[in-house]
Amino acid sequence: MAVWGIGVAVYFVAITYRTSLGVAGLDAAERFHINASALSTFSILQLLVYAGMQIPVGLLVDRLGAKKVLTMGVVLYTVGQFGFALSSSYPMALGSRALLGCGDALTFISVLRLGSRWFPARRGPMIAQIAALVGMAGNLVSTLVLARFLHSFGWTPTFVASAAGGIVVLIVLLVFLKDHPEGFAPPPPTAEHAGPGFVRRQIAAAWREPGTRLGMWVHFTTQFPAMVFLLLWGLPFLVEAQGLSRGTAGELLTLVVLSNMAVGLVYGQVIARHHAARMPLALGTVLATALMWVIVLSWPGDHAPMGLLITLCAVLGACGPASMIGFDFARPANPPERLGTASGIVNMGGFTASMTTLFAIGVLLDATGDNYRIAFASLFVVEALGLSQMLRLRRRAVRRERERLVVSRVEAVHVPA
Repeated sequence: MAVWGIGVAVYFVAITYRTSLGVAGLDAAERFHINASALSTFSILQLLVYAGMQIPVGLLVDRLGAKKVLTMGVVLYTVGQFGFALSSSYPMALGSRALLGCGDALTFISVLRLGSRWFPARRGPMIAQIAALVGMAGNLVSTLVLARFLHSFGWTPTFVASAAGGIVVLIVLLVFLKDHPEGFAPPPPTAEHAGPGFVRRQIAAAWREPGTRLGMWVHFTTQFPAMVFLLLWGLPFLVEAQGLSRGTAGELLTLVVLSNMAVGLVYGQVIARHHAARMPLALGTVLATALMWVIVLSWPGDHAPMGLLITLCAVLGACGPASMIGFDFARPANPPERLGTASGIVNMGGFTASMTTLFAIGVLLDATGDNYRIAFASLFVVEALGLSQMLRLRRRAVRRERERLVVSRVEAVHVPA
């Protein structure tokens, strides 16, 4: 448990860095003299790097193990955060966020692999939700601590101080982290794993599984509404479109994080006990999120009532836990030696959707003179695409999962004592 906790601490720091721009967006626009589209480019580039690296990261984790990949991740995201702290120009800041996204991309799949090595498979859903929950606590650091430091100490001291956290977790990681318990080392790579074409075969085999593809689309559809809100556009929406103070807006962003943590515990327990609840929970989260955005964006008058905004933020908190369900579709569909690759495919989904929506909102804000209702309506287009794919793949994935379960039981019966 302690070893796995070190991996989770690495992910916690990564989330703190990833979401730091969510409370610093308006400060960044002023510091670098940029408009909404240029501001969104920070997060888009970061997510583009993150999403593009998910399959390579999965392959690296399968090949090198979690410790080496996590070490690379910590070094990259710490250097990126230091660079962002010292950036005096927009291009330098963009490069720093790209480096940060690169390091961030190496963390979560590595933590999932650690969980699969240190805990039994039946605890997989709960372990994944706890890892995500602790990661969201990193978001709390951004919304509560970082925002206050920015106001009190300014840009460079705040981000330099936050970057020191990466140095601390790097030292702990190098000294104490182990890839697996003693006596449970995975078998060494075979000639097939080192032969030509292995990477292509590994990706193709994971993609052929309907559970992998369904997991990707579940992650795609559920994660991005909250990600877009927390990563960049939530604070400007609440301050500029809803007329709230920065303090009140920060409290609502904190509510999203707290709701995420509470819902994550519930979803993890439910799925661990009732495997069939995966799809109803995912679909219910998508529909509830869409309904709340319809009500908020169509509310007559300039501002939605505070009670409605509180409800919206509470519902957005379910998006992160629902996205973890995607991994619960991919996990039983793939053997352990392919799990990193499959997880990379799944994890790519939500970040691709987030990147697309961040860009769409920025462009629409500039094109419409900061009309947030039109800009945020782009959420529905992305949700509709993902929902259609979830409905298309769900029966195929469940059927295939049942077939694999039957085969595994037959093989277990015929294994000699």
